[in-house]
Amino acid sequence: MAWTFFGLNSEYIENVYEQLFQLKYYGGWSFFESYNLPVNIRVWFLERLVQQKKDEAQKYDTSSGRSSSRGRSYKP
Repeated sequence: MAWTFFGLNSEYIENVYEQLFQLKYYGGWSFFESYNLPVNIRVWFLERLVQQKKDEAQKYDTSSGRSSSRGRSYKP
């Protein structure tokens, strides 16, 4: 087993890189902008981004006539 007491383990680092990718891909942030954010602010932006995408999907579903349920309804 590798010692991680004086450093961050690889799973944590991978999660940080995933967060940076999400901010860059969906938010248009640069790597350095998102990397230099304080952790609590970075997490807030990610949570807000998720909420925004959910809101957009819901608006798209309602404007295109889709229902929020996955099942189909039958109208004779």
